[in-house]
Amino acid sequence: MDDEVNVSWGAVDDATAGVRHVTIDHTDDGVLRLRLSGRWTLGVPAPAAAELFEHARASDTRVVVDGGRHLQWDSGLLIFLRDVLGEAERRQMPVDFVGLPEGARRLLALASATPEHKEGLGGDRPSMLGRVGSSAIAAARSAVEVLAFIGEACVGVLRLLTGQARFQRSELLLVVQEAGAQALPIVSLITFLVGVILAYVGAVQLRAFGAQAYVADLVSVAMTREMGAMMTAVVMAGRTGAAFAAQLGTMRVNEEIDALTTFGIPPMEFLVLPRMIALAVMMPLLCLYADLLGMLGGAAVGVGLLHLGGLEYYQRSLGAITLDDFAAGLIKASVFGVLVAIAGCLRGMQSGRTSAAVGAAATSAVVTGIVLIIVSDAVMTVLFDLLHL
Repeated sequence: MDDEVNVSWGAVDDATAGVRHVTIDHTDDGVLRLRLSGRWTLGVPAPAAAELFEHARASDTRVVVDGGRHLQWDSGLLIFLRDVLGEAERRQMPVDFVGLPEGARRLLALASATPEHKEGLGGDRPSMLGRVGSSAIAAARSAVEVLAFIGEACVGVLRLLTGQARFQRSELLLVVQEAGAQALPIVSLITFLVGVILAYVGAVQLRAFGAQAYVADLVSVAMTREMGAMMTAVVMAGRTGAAFAAQLGTMRVNEEIDALTTFGIPPMEFLVLPRMIALAVMMPLLCLYADLLGMLGGAAVGVGLLHLGGLEYYQRSLGAITLDDFAAGLIKASVFGVLVAIAGCLRGMQSGRTSAAVGAAATSAVVTGIVLIIVSDAVMTVLFDLLHL
């Protein structure tokens, strides 16, 4: 050992605060040894790592930090050791720790396990071609996930038809109640007002031709073929679809879905299938109820504002609609119900494991459900016209 330098830091007026001591040794084999003693706490000023390394020689190739058994420490020691590691890394010198308290060694290893994330505020943005490529790759992955989810859902339906699906019947009944009876108040309000709006807008235009009586035809056909099913589906997307996504997302956060998979229970059958069945069954019933409330809303305008007779309005409504109109609306309602359930369950199963991710999944479920409703309605409207339905 060539020489020894004893340096003290942190002398304060309070005698209980203590002093930090660092003894710097140089060995013949090129080791810079830092011997720590005293009180290494946040209440005592710490030496700068760069100042200690100024005592290093050109022949020093590594650093050894030696801590005594009676070292008094808290997070202040960890901060100093992190600074030593950073300075040694800058000088390309490996660091060894000897004699440190076990707790300090574990905390230092934990703090050094994940490097700090450094992100420049003015970093270079990727090129336009790179952004387009990243978006295309993300869209392709999302499409694959959606197709895989739909495939698993179809397999679950086939297993249900063969009696092999595993889910709780009580859970199915509970979802039916939530998606059916408990949705009646909001469906009643929305569809009644939609009927009022259709009748009022139609009356404004038809009154110019003296054809107010055709308001009954307008409201009846519009509600049974389009608006009843669509408005009910939109309400269910915002109400039930978001609830499905939030429920499954919360189960993802609580690792309940992982637990089902560990026990060998397919989450698709146990969680998704009951929700799909419930909405597919309840949506046609809610659609019929919505048609009735919409026509009642139109009747309120026709009888109250246009002074049409109640019997006349009733007869014109019956004469305007046919079984094909009801069939078209019920088919659309069933399809909408399945799409809303798939959108809500898909986003819930894709949710991250944080509370913010659950909220984002619920929002995405509503947006996805409404988009699917509009697109599928346009497609089915064209098909029904080609089939003369």
